[in-house]
Amino acid sequence: MTTDAPTNPAVADLIARSNRLGSDPKNTNYAGGNTSAKGTATDPVTGEPVELLWVKGSGGDLGTLEEKGLAVLRLDRMRALVNVYPGIDREDEMVAAFDYCAHGSGGAAPSIDTAMHGLVDAAHVDHLHPDSGIAIATAADGEELTGKIFGDKVVWVPWRRPGFQLGLDIAAIKKENPQAVGCVLGGHGITAWGDTSEESERNSLWIIDTAAAYIAENGKADPFGAVRSGYEALPETERREKAAALAATIRGIASHDAPMVGHFTDDAVVTDFLASEKAPSLGALGTSCPDHFLRTKVKPLILDLPADASVEDSIARLKELHEAYRADYAAYYDAYATDDSPAMRGADPLIVLVPGVGMFSYGKNKQTARVAGEFYVNAINVMRGAEALSTYAPISDEEKFRIEYWALEEAKLQRMPKPKTHAGRIAFVTGAASGIGKAIATRLAAEGACVVIADLDLDKARAAAAELGSCDVAIGVAANVADEQAVRAAMDQALLAFGGVDLVVNNAGLSLSKSLLETTAADWDLQHDVMAKGSFLVSKAAAKALIEQGLGGDIVYISSKNSVFAGPNNIAYSATKADQAHQVRLLAVELGEHGVRVNGINPDGVVRGSGIFAGGWGANRAKTYGIDESELGQFYANRTILKREVVPENVADAVYVLTGPELSRTTGLHIPVDSGVAQAFVR
Repeated sequence: MTTDAPTNPAVADLIARSNRLGSDPKNTNYAGGNTSAKGTATDPVTGEPVELLWVKGSGGDLGTLEEKGLAVLRLDRMRALVNVYPGIDREDEMVAAFDYCAHGSGGAAPSIDTAMHGLVDAAHVDHLHPDSGIAIATAADGEELTGKIFGDKVVWVPWRRPGFQLGLDIAAIKKENPQAVGCVLGGHGITAWGDTSEESERNSLWIIDTAAAYIAENGKADPFGAVRSGYEALPETERREKAAALAATIRGIASHDAPMVGHFTDDAVVTDFLASEKAPSLGALGTSCPDHFLRTKVKPLILDLPADASVEDSIARLKELHEAYRADYAAYYDAYATDDSPAMRGADPLIVLVPGVGMFSYGKNKQTARVAGEFYVNAINVMRGAEALSTYAPISDEEKFRIEYWALEEAKLQRMPKPKTHAGRIAFVTGAASGIGKAIATRLAAEGACVVIADLDLDKARAAAAELGSCDVAIGVAANVADEQAVRAAMDQALLAFGGVDLVVNNAGLSLSKSLLETTAADWDLQHDVMAKGSFLVSKAAAKALIEQGLGGDIVYISSKNSVFAGPNNIAYSATKADQAHQVRLLAVELGEHGVRVNGINPDGVVRGSGIFAGGWGANRAKTYGIDESELGQFYANRTILKREVVPENVADAVYVLTGPELSRTTGLHIPVDSGVAQAFVR
């Protein structure tokens, strides 16, 4: 057992308060801050009352917090840790000591801020990262501002790295200032408390809102200085076109050490900041709140060209700046690393800012990339507030390093589960709203990939994407693969949604079952436009991004048994499938030098769930073979060597294997997924 039943009033109040505070971005950022409650429960061993602390566990999010996300500790044992505390030089040892304070199995892993919650003499404690509060916390005269804004109700706490000593410091401040309802933590955030859950929440919101109101009423109108001519936001269509044109290059920059997924935003908060005269100097100072720079790195890479700079000039300059950024980050690491520091995790930027265009942010998955961007927007808001009242003065690079390469942070990273085989990969699947394409998209998403479901029917594409999860997992886009402009637009949407593309599946298709004399020129052109020409256009659009990223990749063609088997009444379909099959060979040779593998899959008899068969192809084939359409699946199975029906998921399995790590040295291959059709053996 971890806690009492969810009906425990303290726990119920804590969850409700946490969700309210965490659901409003003005109060705290995603997964930032922590809340707690103290209360009494029955010890299941002794039957006696026991005082407990429930506190948000490590890595959780307040807005979505549930009881299982709480760490649960015995207060008597936790308070007794004060007697064995070895001092600030060894305070990291205290995190492991929390394990000996657990009640039952202890619930979630305790965070580094647990001491703050357990040692402060208040039944309810909130530690939050509001933009308004951090603006005061990072102002050069933050201590003076705290007194001016809040009087003696809020106490200034000089910067101290989160940990046991900070918990002791705040506990002492609370004891010495009985009139206080909270404190501002220099360079970091705020903490508030109360005797009841309602009082703690009310005090937290009062601090946040009072700080915001003071900044609004007393701050300078132009905290970032004058607007730089030529650096203003481009018109929406133009800036998004430029963003798409730069996306592959920037993803390659962010992924030099490890593949990253990207997110793009052209929010006015970002573009207005980049247009200001102070943007270069403030950006160079980096972020301050630990939650911010752990996700954004200590500072961003900022393109130092005006908004109307050409794509070619921008790409060239970005690559130059990347080399300088890597050298600067390595110097930062070397300056502060000690013999027991973890190895450098990577020297690439996680935030790339392009004047007139917007912000590209990166992470190991889409959610992490999106959140990193949200955190940098928080950082911009913090800088604006601090500059409006004073001068932005974040914590030093040395202190940032101590947190970024903290042994406790490294241990947290090591505890994370091993990524799935396709984690960090971005898949673009055509004809993916139904049938084989949908099965492929579903399998790739299940293996950790971000998926772009491209289909002629936008509504169906979006519906299929929604079935896979949020837009952090999949999006649906319209794609007439026979139209070059439409293909380019769909690929641009993929680049803006996820930062790039790694894996392309040419699956879109249709078929008309007719004899040579019945096949019209229009029939021929339609099938060749969709499958032969369509695959060419999609592969061409993807190859440009794949090459520019420099990360290798995969292109898979869903061809057919008919590409090598001469069946009756099938001239146009079989000919275009043979075209696709040879594209595999041609592109495998051409793109191999860029690390891009090109392979094909030859399915047959995929009746169930198939859009092609449902669209009349099944009825025509059944008529050709002289059977009822309902018997077609079994008919195809009976003529195979294995006598087993082929379903869309079998094709999806083949795509998974071809694009996974096991066949990393395979290109130019055609895999039959037909239960064995001897006449279609590839020779």
